[in-house]
Amino acid sequence: MSFSGGGDSARKTDEPGLIRVVPGAGSAGMTGPGSPAPRQFAFTTRAHVAVDDATGEPIGLDEVDTRVRWLLDLIVAAGGELVSRLWQPVTFDVLAAGRDRQDRRLPTQGHVAAARLGWNPQYPDGVYVPSRVSRVVTAQVMATLRTLAYRDTAVTSLSQRFDPATGTLAPPTEPGEWVPPGFARGVRRQLIARARREGGAPSTRLRITDVQESPRVAAMARLSAADRQLAQITATDRELVLTVKLPTCPAPAGRAQWRSVRLTATIPAHLHGRAITDWHLPTLILDRKGLLWRCAATELVPDCDLGSATVAVGVDWSPSTLGAAAITTENPDGLSSDYRGFTYDDRGLGTKLARLQAEGQMLHRKTARLTRLAATAAPEVRAQLEEKIAVLNEHRTAVGVKRGRINRELGFHFARQVTDYAEAAGATVIAVEDLTTLETRGHGHVNNNRAAQSARRKAVTALAHTAAGVGIAVVSVPARGSSARCPGCDEPLARPGGYHTAWCPRCRVGGNRDHVAGVNLAKRALLGRSKVAHRRGQLPAIRVAEHAPVRKSRDKTSPTPSRPRHRRVRRSLPTTTPRSGVTPKQHVPALQASVWGTVKPAPPHGDAGSRDRRTSRTHATPVAESMRST
Repeated sequence: MSFSGGGDSARKTDEPGLIRVVPGAGSAGMTGPGSPAPRQFAFTTRAHVAVDDATGEPIGLDEVDTRVRWLLDLIVAAGGELVSRLWQPVTFDVLAAGRDRQDRRLPTQGHVAAARLGWNPQYPDGVYVPSRVSRVVTAQVMATLRTLAYRDTAVTSLSQRFDPATGTLAPPTEPGEWVPPGFARGVRRQLIARARREGGAPSTRLRITDVQESPRVAAMARLSAADRQLAQITATDRELVLTVKLPTCPAPAGRAQWRSVRLTATIPAHLHGRAITDWHLPTLILDRKGLLWRCAATELVPDCDLGSATVAVGVDWSPSTLGAAAITTENPDGLSSDYRGFTYDDRGLGTKLARLQAEGQMLHRKTARLTRLAATAAPEVRAQLEEKIAVLNEHRTAVGVKRGRINRELGFHFARQVTDYAEAAGATVIAVEDLTTLETRGHGHVNNNRAAQSARRKAVTALAHTAAGVGIAVVSVPARGSSARCPGCDEPLARPGGYHTAWCPRCRVGGNRDHVAGVNLAKRALLGRSKVAHRRGQLPAIRVAEHAPVRKSRDKTSPTPSRPRHRRVRRSLPTTTPRSGVTPKQHVPALQASVWGTVKPAPPHGDAGSRDRRTSRTHATPVAESMRST
C-alpha cells in the first residue's frame, strides 16, 4: 500500500490496494452501536535500512542522521525568522478574526492559510529550499501562532483586571472572561514581573507580545504538510518504507543537492493484525539515539452510542495513587451501585516519580544558585561555574527523559487496568474528571506539587485510546463536589476515619472516598449522556452536574479486580543423601513469599558466607575458671 500526503487529507483515491477512510463517511451503510468507525492514533519507530532512491546504494544511518539534521537546521532557521517577523499584535488580530484580506475564511491547513496571507519564510542568499519544505515551515509556524492566539485573548482580558499595586486580579464580570485558574496564575506572575520592571506602571491593555518573547521553533519536520514531491510512505505486512528528499550539504545551492533517500522501518508488534486503513506521513525528529519517526495511522474501531449507555465507570484522580474507579448502573427503578471500587496499584512507580521530581527540583535550585554566582564572579571562576552548570543541565535533561518514560508506562498500564475493569462490568462509557477545572490544594506544598505534576493528562489520553479499541467511550464530567457529596442525597459527607474515608449517616453508605467519588462521576455521565458537547481535538464533555439518588445495591455488580499471584516458594528439603567427606550445605527455609517474589533468604546467624559452618568460639570466662581450678 502506498500513501502520500498528510493527516489533513480526506480525499478518496483509486490506487490499487488502498482503502482511505473519509472522516464522517467511514461507516457509511454501517450505523449503530458496534459498527466500525475511523480513529487516528500515534506510534513511534526507527529506520534500520537506508538506501539512495536513485542508485539503490546503501547509506549509513549516521549519514542519514547528519542529512536530517541539516534539514531540521533549515526549518528551525526559517521558522524562527518567520515567527520573529510575525510577532506583532496585528498577527493575532488576523488569526482571531479568521479572515484574509478579501474577507474570506481562512482554511484549516496551516500552509494554505499562510500562503493566502502572504506569510512566507525567507532563506539566506544562495540557499535553495524546495517549496514543499516551505510548506512544512509555515505549517509548524501557523500551528504555534494559532495556539498562542487564545493566550493573547486571555492576556488581554486578564491585564484589564490586573491591579499592579496589589498584584491581584479582579473577578471576571462576563462569562467569556473566564480562564482556568492555573492559566490565570501563570499570566498573573508575568504581569507582576512586568510591573516590577517598569516600576509599578498603571495597568493597561496588554497583548501577549508585551509580556513574553517570541517562542522558539521546535527542531522537527512535519511531513504531513507536504505531498509526494517531498515524501511518500509505503506499508507492507511488517515494514514501513519512507521516501523523503534530504539535503546533501548544510547550504544546498540547487536541486541537485536534494536527493531522495528510501528509509525502511519495522512496524511495531502491537500493530500487527489491527484494522489499519491508512498510514500517514511521519514527523521526523532527532534524539539521543538518532532519527525517530513519530507516525500516525487510521484504523477502524467499534463505535459506541452514549445515548444507550446503562452502565458507567467513574474514574477519580487520587492524591495517594493515580486513580480509582467505581461503577454505577441504571435500572428501571433508578440508579444503583455496590460502592465497591477498584484502586489502581502503580507498582511503586509513583514513589520513583516522586524521587525523580525531588531530584529535578534540587538540580534546578542548584543551577539557579550557580547562575547567580556566575553573574558576579571573576572570569576564571565564571568559566568553572559555567562548566558545572552545563553538567547540571545535562542531569536535569536526563531526569526529565526518565520521568517522561515512566509517566508513559504508568499511563498506559493504568488505561489497560481500567479498560479491563469496565469491559468486565459491561460498561459502555468511562467518566473522568475535567482536568481544566481540577486543582490540587489543601494538602501542603509538597503534596500539591507532586499531584499537580502527576501523569493525569497522559493517563486520560492513554485511557481514551485503549477504551476506544473495545468500543467504550471516555467523557469528561465536572469534578467539583465528587468526593465531598453523597451520591444518594447530595449532602456533605462525613470523614469518620480521616481523609481517605467517607460516610453518609443519612443514606448509610460510604467507604473509600475515591470509590464514592467514582460513583458520583459515573452518575453524572449517565444523567448527562444526552447533553454531551463534542469539541474538536478534545474528549466529549458533560458540563452540567445533575443529581439523582443512587441507592446501594445488595448484589455485587462490579467485577472483582484481578490480583497478581504470589510466586510459589519451595519449602521442602531435598531428598538427596549427602556424600561422606564433604561438608553439607546449610539449607535455610525460605521466607514468606513477598509481593515482588524476589526476596532472597538471609544466611543463618554467624554464617560469613563460606561453605564451611564456623563453630562459635568458647567464651573466655569458663576457660579462666578452669585454669584457676588446676
